[in-house]
Amino acid sequence: MNIPQSKNPRVVIIGGGFAGIALAKKLKNKNVQVVLLDKHNYHTFQPLLYQVATGGLEAGSIAYPIRKVIQEFQDFYFRLTSVKEIDTQNQKIISEIGDLHYDYLVIATGSKTNYFGNKEIERNSMSMKTIPQSLNIRSLILENFEQAVLTKDPNDKNSLINFVLVGGGPTGVELAGALAEMKKAILQKDYPDLDIQKMQINLIQSGDRILNTMSEKSSQAAEEFLLSLGVKIWKNVRVTNFDGRTISTNSDLTFDTATVIWTAGVQGAVVAGLDAKSLVENVGRIRVNQFNQVAGYPTIFAIGDIASMETEKYPQGHPMMAQPALQQGALLGENLIRLLKKEPLVPFEYNDKGSMATIGRNKAVVDLPRYHFNGVFAWFVWMFVHLFSLIGFKNKAVVFLNWVYNYIRFDREGRLIIRPYKKRSFTAFTSDEI
Repeated sequence: MNIPQSKNPRVVIIGGGFAGIALAKKLKNKNVQVVLLDKHNYHTFQPLLYQVATGGLEAGSIAYPIRKVIQEFQDFYFRLTSVKEIDTQNQKIISEIGDLHYDYLVIATGSKTNYFGNKEIERNSMSMKTIPQSLNIRSLILENFEQAVLTKDPNDKNSLINFVLVGGGPTGVELAGALAEMKKAILQKDYPDLDIQKMQINLIQSGDRILNTMSEKSSQAAEEFLLSLGVKIWKNVRVTNFDGRTISTNSDLTFDTATVIWTAGVQGAVVAGLDAKSLVENVGRIRVNQFNQVAGYPTIFAIGDIASMETEKYPQGHPMMAQPALQQGALLGENLIRLLKKEPLVPFEYNDKGSMATIGRNKAVVDLPRYHFNGVFAWFVWMFVHLFSLIGFKNKAVVFLNWVYNYIRFDREGRLIIRPYKKRSFTAFTSDEI
């Protein structure tokens, strides 16, 4: 990897997401050599991916160059690569561009879409965990409408403008709201020769309520907001298959659609090489102690979505969201310095600052530790928090100006097919391997 030798111990970080970047900032100009590895050369602000997918924002406004984050850090290196395996016995990682020895290794690889073992759903549906995947969704949505104006068969036409979102968590809810806003204010102007009123937005949730990780008050408010926008919500329905044209469920209910966006679950993006006892079965997360040390490996740590720190309050690990990742990354940075100084480590305690979701224009739900509210004020709170959390002044300014423009003009000028999404045929849509 062409990393120079250093008098300082080497910390290798795999992943430039929320956790990895938070850790990197804490190790700035400390007595360590840091090597940050990622398969992309940018950090993605994942909470706004759905706005890229629906044309509200361009991809560049929610991405930030990793090299720019670390350009003033001393003895700090970035390499663009994917890690294939961890050689724990020899304390080195094996990547696409070579091997690298570590003194301390931090796994911050985040999460990926969980299809629960259904290969056909994985092959035919769309996921939204990366910017390329969001651009694929945007292109497919717009290509569907372009094809619908050419299609004479009414069944094919309806299938092209019927959208099914599987999973009633924040991503599914926010995406459904954004699509409903497009239907209401944009698509009828863009496609006057289509009956846009026939466009369907179906949100399928396997449980008895959407946003089931939030309060019942917020869940109910979000459902009412979506229904008012014309979204059809199907609860207690589990998708069993999607062949590229028809969705099958655990009941007699079926959906004829050309587009399925899968937001029903995530799992850890595990790197090979760790002992099976260190992994949590089925969810792909790595067991860590209260200091984020991987079970059985004193020099290996895991933070963020990939880490499962089982506590009395969180018996299945902390929520796979940005806040735990940011907090774990920041504390681990301090603990690594303490470790080198042979000082006692500080155990991690998650400070739950709340959760929120937006459902469309002037509609959002917010859960704080003591307060739950929704509506216009919640929408402004959601915007402020997300704007403040973006990295870089330019990104903040661009996103803010886009939101102001979209609000005033009822428009989304990012609805561009920049990179056409290639599909095998109308009846067999397939996801790109990202």
